Amino acid sequence: MPPSYTPATVPQGHHETFAARMARKATDWSGSTAAFMVAVLLIIAWAVSRPMWDSFDTWQLVINTATTIITFLMVFLIQRAQNKDSQAVHLKLNELVAAVRGASNRLINAESLSEDELKALRDHYCKLVELAQNDVKTGKPHTIEEAVDRHEDKIGEPKQEKTTV
Repeated sequence: MPPSYTPATVPQGHHETFAARMARKATDWSGSTAAFMVAVLLIIAWAVSRPMWDSFDTWQLVINTATTIITFLMVFLIQRAQNKDSQAVHLKLNELVAAVRGASNRLINAESLSEDELKALRDHYCKLVELAQNDVKTGKPHTIEEAVDRHEDKIGEPKQEKTTV
């Protein structure tokens, strides 16, 4: 199988346990085109195998049992991938909050706050939205020039003189 570049892929040189490596590989593979094709082929093989079974109930039991087992295992693989992705997103957001001057450091690890604390923060930001909606500039669309100015600010280039025609 060619190398996978999914979010569950671990960088080279990173050491993980055997179980974690197997779960990651299963997660990577289960989302591939090859896995989809195998699933389709298994269903086709099951459907055409009907004459080989004496009992219709046994024939149905085979596919029901197989899909139940696969579904049971996939629930854990999907949850593992979601947890890992969620943790990575939280860490990236924490880094941004920590790096931006003026951002409230109270938001770092906000996911660990109680529901009441989250509600208080949500109310705070809802009030900011309400105040912003009353701001005259809020309705003003952004321009291409603003995008160029922001880009130049980031890379430290001097602003170009604006010419009017």
